[in-house]
Amino acid sequence: MPELNVKSLSLPEIAIFAATRGVIGLGAGLLLADKFRQPNRKTLGWSLLLSGIASTVPIAMHLRKKNAAAAMV
Repeated sequence: MPELNVKSLSLPEIAIFAATRGVIGLGAGLLLADKFRQPNRKTLGWSLLLSGIASTVPIAMHLRKKNAAAAMV
């Protein structure tokens, strides 16, 4: 049987990761919705989508580094 790769996250780390996922979803939703006038909707949607993606990269790198350090112990 293969060995399981277990990763542990603290509650604040889970909350930050979930919030960035929410921002990406909100931005994508605004890009697809018809609630706002198109120029405002596109500007807001793209800025939320891109800021969510941009903030996910450093968080993911931090979690990967933390889990790699824990695996070394």
